[in-house]
Amino acid sequence: MTSEQSVEPESSSQEESSSSDETAKPRHAGFAYTLGRSLITPLARLVYRPKIEGRENVPLTGPVIFASNHLSFIDSIAIPVAAPRPVHFLAKSTYFEGTGFQGWMSKTFFESIGAIPVRRGAGQAALDALDLQRQLLDEGLAVALYPEGTRSTDGRLYKGRTGVAFLALQTGAPVVPVGLIGTDKVMPVGAKMPTLKERITVRFGEPLDLSPHGPATSGRARRLATDEIMAAIHGLSGQELAGAYNEAPAQGTIEKIKQALPHERR
Repeated sequence: MTSEQSVEPESSSQEESSSSDETAKPRHAGFAYTLGRSLITPLARLVYRPKIEGRENVPLTGPVIFASNHLSFIDSIAIPVAAPRPVHFLAKSTYFEGTGFQGWMSKTFFESIGAIPVRRGAGQAALDALDLQRQLLDEGLAVALYPEGTRSTDGRLYKGRTGVAFLALQTGAPVVPVGLIGTDKVMPVGAKMPTLKERITVRFGEPLDLSPHGPATSGRARRLATDEIMAAIHGLSGQELAGAYNEAPAQGTIEKIKQALPHERR
């Protein structure tokens, strides 16, 4: 399958994803999110005193995509806490499926910060995730995404994958770039609890209209739109540019060849 085919979840792909009960419709956070936002937001601001810049750049109504750099687990808490409107993001479904008191606590916490469960992975799972996000945007909601795909373990900003641009071009939703600074110091990769010694900065940039780049079906349009998003994030975060994709080392000869060949990362 070519990269061009793999990033266009249209027609048959949408029909396949709609047949899955787990991914056909996003499960909204509901009361837990309303309560959690009212409690966690003021508490987090009091304890961590985040420096928030550019809140006036965030549209208060209509679909919005927050596209952020990704340094720490708490990024998905920092953005909802700093944003002037509710924000939803996708989280691994395993966080919602635990049993006993610990499982209930995990499920309640993630629902309280606006997380939507999703089966992660490549192929159909990736298409289902895109479809979930599109449905949320179609309802006029705000979603948060990380174009790098996964957390940066060395603090550098990696090349963006084109899924965010695809959603923006497909739905017409504006993209608000976000620069997070210091979240990796508050809770480094591998840490079990955040520290209270550090302070984070959350910067919201001006909304980006990516439609001039072309339709979502164009690979060139997706790539150019993604590059514009990443340039805006870089301007806000000030990180060193990695100049490469953030992906795990290839396992086996075939995977090494796939990574070496030019293709679009979604």
